[in-house]
Amino acid sequence: MKKEFLLFVLTITFLTKYCFADWPQFLGPHRNGTTQNESIPFEFTDGEPEIEWEHSIGNGFSGPVVSNGHVVISHRKGNRAVTDALNIEDGKPVWAYEYETDYVDDFGFDNGPRAVPLIHSKSVFIFGAEGMLHSLDAKSGELIWKRNLRKELGSSKGIFGRACSPIIIGNTLIIQAGGKGCGIIGLDPAKGTLKWKATDHEAGYASPIASKIGNQEIAILFTRTGFLCIEAISGKILIEKAHRAKMHASVNAASPVLIKPDEVFLSACYGVGASVWKINPENRKINKLWELKNQLDSHYATPVQFEGHLIGYHGRQETGTEIRCIESSTGKVKWSSGRIPAGSITLANKTLIILTERGEMILAPANTDKFKPSARGQILGAETRAMPALSNGRFFARDKKKLVSIKLIP
Repeated sequence: MKKEFLLFVLTITFLTKYCFADWPQFLGPHRNGTTQNESIPFEFTDGEPEIEWEHSIGNGFSGPVVSNGHVVISHRKGNRAVTDALNIEDGKPVWAYEYETDYVDDFGFDNGPRAVPLIHSKSVFIFGAEGMLHSLDAKSGELIWKRNLRKELGSSKGIFGRACSPIIIGNTLIIQAGGKGCGIIGLDPAKGTLKWKATDHEAGYASPIASKIGNQEIAILFTRTGFLCIEAISGKILIEKAHRAKMHASVNAASPVLIKPDEVFLSACYGVGASVWKINPENRKINKLWELKNQLDSHYATPVQFEGHLIGYHGRQETGTEIRCIESSTGKVKWSSGRIPAGSITLANKTLIILTERGEMILAPANTDKFKPSARGQILGAETRAMPALSNGRFFARDKKKLVSIKLIP
């Protein structure tokens, strides 16, 4: 009996450490930038963030992911696209995978990968800016399969390269490939074979999310063209609505946020504004609950939900940003932070973790009445734009030179 109890305790400890706290995909376990399994203090242990380890990397805006004790990060060195797997405890290399990339940014910006890897089951899926999609063995890094979506399907480059992070819904790997007849595609995750393709939408920069409404598993997407609901299994388009700025050089980059399984929040700059929509896939209808401009216009960072509110960045990165809290039911602004550099927000239980583009990390209590930072410290350099990850009391973030692990819990 004692042995059985000890085995039970050890199993629970293992699951808590390595499963429940994983951050295996873009914006975390639920693709909403939020975790309830991490209780992060409002202040740093010794007054400054503790950099536990760092790992040298190359260019890119692809953020880290964490699963089964490994941190996975994609970047670019020279003409090689590189994906590294590192030990979560000390940052030591576990495996690396490389392939040749020819992506060149038309505006002279970063030529590295944009999409965040996806760790699912025993595989790691990476989607490069040039259009290459790979499936790797999560334990060894060995290639399982690869597809050249540019050559095979006509995936288009778009304005800033292919940037949407993969998602698996049910048993379908969904990619925003972008292009005529291949705007959205569904693949078999195990073999990489094409299951379906739909729309002529350009991919844009907002990654898809999942919802289950009734018995339907649905992919919700915010492409450059607008809003889409697609049945994950069949690829059937349930809802399609144009929703974008008139300005050609505009992007929809903040991902949709589920308010309820059948209610979704959308936000973009360039005059688009914020809105909440009610989805009825059975009748293939979408109803606008509210739509307002200059309330919470998100340039690229996806807001987080907290107690019936949305907390996120408002305004364009080039012209100045602030953090705002709005009521998700009405769009009413509850508080504004005042000017603060653009960045991302992660919510850990009741702690906001803000990472600015200047590499500053800010902690603040999540609050619907006011914004009052409780700690701040420099962890990275300029051009820190990739989405971070949070796992096992550690915060993982990157700039264009290094990936760092910040230990938040002693």
